[in-house]
Amino acid sequence: MPEAFDAAYWEQRYRAHGAAGTRPPSPQLVAEVADLAPGAALDAGCGEGADAVWLAERGWRVTAVDIAPTALDRGRERALAAGVDDRIEWRAADLTEWTPPPERYDLVTAQYVHPTGPPEALVRRLAAAVAPGGTLLLVNHDPADAHSAAHAPAEAGVTAEQAAACLDPQRWEIVVAEARTRTTSHHGRELTLRDTVLRARRRPERGSRPGMMHA
Repeated sequence: MPEAFDAAYWEQRYRAHGAAGTRPPSPQLVAEVADLAPGAALDAGCGEGADAVWLAERGWRVTAVDIAPTALDRGRERALAAGVDDRIEWRAADLTEWTPPPERYDLVTAQYVHPTGPPEALVRRLAAAVAPGGTLLLVNHDPADAHSAAHAPAEAGVTAEQAAACLDPQRWEIVVAEARTRTTSHHGRELTLRDTVLRARRRPERGSRPGMMHA
């Protein structure tokens, strides 16, 4: 297990493992976002761009942020091959230090992001980037999942309930907060893993319309 999921770790990991190629988008993203009207999206911790490209193909305008330049380069190549490169802006940044731009997003999604600091701080940072009427989707490895626990430090895990507790109930409606399973292939064998899924909707502000971009 690495001592820290910092920039050097992620860059080395992507270089060592080679391109993910046709890795599908996160099944939790597909399940939770497929019914949303497209708008502006922030894909925080985008990796090699599978989720960003999936969103762009469905009409979203995506800002894709990751700490590893190699991952971003592969994401650009995938977007170009899919014909959606004009709908995605790629940015290199550490999410624990990066300040999102003044505009807010109709969707902010983070899939399996391992923060270098307290996960609650990252939840609040990402929540602040959601526009009134917009959606926050956070998916992570369930701390109770034995396989995930063996490959990540304890502080990287956060349950859906812990993430939801970071959100002001006066400003947020919790749509989904649960653990669910998914099946994946790992070194040639099939694994069933548990994810935590938080989907929350930011309540519209007085005088605003759902989906509006706000400074």
